[in-house]
Amino acid sequence: MASIFLGACAAAVGGRINFFWLGITVVGIFAIEVAKNASGEIFDFDSGADLGIAPEDRSPFSGGKRVLVDGLLTRKQTVVIAAISYVIGAGLGLVIVEWRQFDVLWIGLAGMFCAFFYQSPPVKLSYRGLGELAVAISYGPLICCGTYLVQRGRIDLEPLLVSIPLGLLIANFLWVDEFPDFASDAKADKRTLVVCLGRKRASFVFPFTFAVAFGMLLTLPTFGLPKPILLGGVALIPAVAAVRRVLRHPDETAKIIPAQGQTLLAFLLYSVGAGAGFLVS
Repeated sequence: MASIFLGACAAAVGGRINFFWLGITVVGIFAIEVAKNASGEIFDFDSGADLGIAPEDRSPFSGGKRVLVDGLLTRKQTVVIAAISYVIGAGLGLVIVEWRQFDVLWIGLAGMFCAFFYQSPPVKLSYRGLGELAVAISYGPLICCGTYLVQRGRIDLEPLLVSIPLGLLIANFLWVDEFPDFASDAKADKRTLVVCLGRKRASFVFPFTFAVAFGMLLTLPTFGLPKPILLGGVALIPAVAAVRRVLRHPDETAKIIPAQGQTLLAFLLYSVGAGAGFLVS
């Protein structure tokens, strides 16, 4: 929703928003999100990544959705949810391609690829150290620029540039979520970058990613974007708090959990602030 909102606000600068097509965009993207979560739940369950999380490493922000682990859904129900949701998402995408904007096809195909193969074999992006990049691209430029494209019929520099810091901030949320899952992921051979680096070294990447994101935000007005988008800088407040916790306690899940919430808040505030900046301008 953060990326959709930012793309819609950027599009509003160039003209009226068509709320019918925005609604189709929202429902289609959310269907793919449900499908990705359902199919990913199956593969993470089968690999043991979700089963191997110790009680002390449980977190409300990570460790999978746990619908299979906790018996909330059967495997068959989860497969059906994934299949139906992929069909709905793909179908609505094709409606947009046919009656609104053909070029959405390429963004949609890229998004579907990242969604399904994030955890699914044979690609298994998140198991090969590519999950963080896939998340940054998908939840940043792909969704933001796709939303903009549906409204304006083209992709301009403004939504692309403003979506890159958002993608970095969302990737950082995934990054901090990988700390509690470290032991379970390593045992399941899920080679996230936090597993590859180790929690101590990975903790230093966390503030670096924030620094790149906020540094880029500061440069955006020099590329012609309206100065009020700097309102997205309000996200720096929870980001700093999250960094302090992660650097001090990279190996303690109980003390990492507040940092997860603060990182989530950071990318939401960036979206709301930068989006409001577009509307103010």
